[in-house]
Amino acid sequence: MLRVIDYDPHENNPVNEIINCLSTNPKTLPCKYFYDAEGSRIFEQITHLPEYYPTRTEVGILQDNLDDIRHTLGPECMLVELGSGSSTKTELLLMGMDNPTVYVPIDISRDHLVQSSIRIQQDFPEIEVIPIYADFHQPIKLPLPTRNIQKTVIFFPGSTIGNLTPYEASIFMNRLATLGGPNCSVLIGVDLRKDKKILETAYNDEDKITEAFNLNMLKHINTKVGSNFNPNLFKHRAIWNDLDGRIEMHLVSTVDQTVFIGEHKISLNKHEHIRTEFSYKYTLDQFATIASAFDVQHVWQDKNNLFSLQYLTRKAQSQTGKIDPLPMRKVS
Repeated sequence: MLRVIDYDPHENNPVNEIINCLSTNPKTLPCKYFYDAEGSRIFEQITHLPEYYPTRTEVGILQDNLDDIRHTLGPECMLVELGSGSSTKTELLLMGMDNPTVYVPIDISRDHLVQSSIRIQQDFPEIEVIPIYADFHQPIKLPLPTRNIQKTVIFFPGSTIGNLTPYEASIFMNRLATLGGPNCSVLIGVDLRKDKKILETAYNDEDKITEAFNLNMLKHINTKVGSNFNPNLFKHRAIWNDLDGRIEMHLVSTVDQTVFIGEHKISLNKHEHIRTEFSYKYTLDQFATIASAFDVQHVWQDKNNLFSLQYLTRKAQSQTGKIDPLPMRKVS
């Protein structure tokens, strides 16, 4: 029987959160609202698109370096995955690891979490599967497994770290060091700086699957808070922001319009943008600075240097028992 640990990740008032985000300049929406069941399904489609290089490149890195990764991780690990995992990457890693004993997926989409956990449990009956329904950006604790483990490995694939600003990412990495404990390590996907044409093409696919993913956020928000967004009155746009070093996704209003969220009214001008996501791209040195709570032990890359899979080990704690925060400018 699958036991789901429930942190009730939507316990905060989503109405206030969404109204606050739409009251900023520029307007924004939290990217976590991409991921209802339909959004998770569409994103899985995106990962198979020819334009979308991150998934296939990261899978290729895993496949080409699996023996080295197996040796690096060592035996009897507890694998903690931030996000409930695509079948390809998670199963590939678990098959390649040396007798992994526990798998702990953490995801904000309960349906996707349960489905993927059941699949892993069926495919790897010898592994203890403990899913956690939570927003992994919020404080959580790892469960106590019933099986022996040598160390905890936090698996964070897909360059999701890029959805945080550099300042936020540095704080998040410090939190991972605390979450995993003294003997933890991190296996993380980091998207690298590259030609903007490759990036903009990846987020503006010809089949408009990414557009459907972006617009589905509005449908999810309508269901969540009773708003009346009309997805037909928006268009998708993705652009490279060279100043900040990030790709941005926007929803652009095609008309002057008013959206109601309960008793609240949000006005949008024609051509006004709502930023729904950004994804920072880093050099290796930039990310090493962000992940200063860890030592970078191994970096695996594809032959075109589009993407990296990095293995980090937690640095020793300071005398105060805390990981020193990284002094960085907060970037909006």
